[in-house]
Amino acid sequence: MNTASSSAFAGGITSWLTRAEAWLDNKGRWAWITAMVLGFVFVWPVGLALLAYMIWSKRMFKRTACTARRDGHMGYRSHGTSGNTAFDAYKADMLRRLEDEQTAFEAFLQRLRDAKDKSEFDAFMDDRARAGSEARNTPPAAPVDEAPRAGNY
Repeated sequence: MNTASSSAFAGGITSWLTRAEAWLDNKGRWAWITAMVLGFVFVWPVGLALLAYMIWSKRMFKRTACTARRDGHMGYRSHGTSGNTAFDAYKADMLRRLEDEQTAFEAFLQRLRDAKDKSEFDAFMDDRARAGSEARNTPPAAPVDEAPRAGNY
């Protein structure tokens, strides 16, 4: 009779890695960082592999449950109601007025850009017309007479 569990090796190395990953996920980001540092200290390819895995799977940059919970309690709700109808009406009116002001300001900026572009284009066309009329009004330059060469009369 064999007292060893046959399920221990049923999945092989992938089962062990899956369980280790689940355990580290349960412990949080610091467990992953600790495992990576210990991997670098004792067997550097293991630490390098853990670092690559953490970057590849985006485990280093994922929000943890603690930060999500903290942000949920301390964060402001921008789209829900506050429960105070007077404040909600004031907030809706203020947001509508701000959006109207922003739209009006963006339209003003666009008109300003258009006016600047038109003035620059008009100045360019005036310069071009002036240069063209000056070129037509000036007589062609007289050819420079060369001094007679020896043998040429």
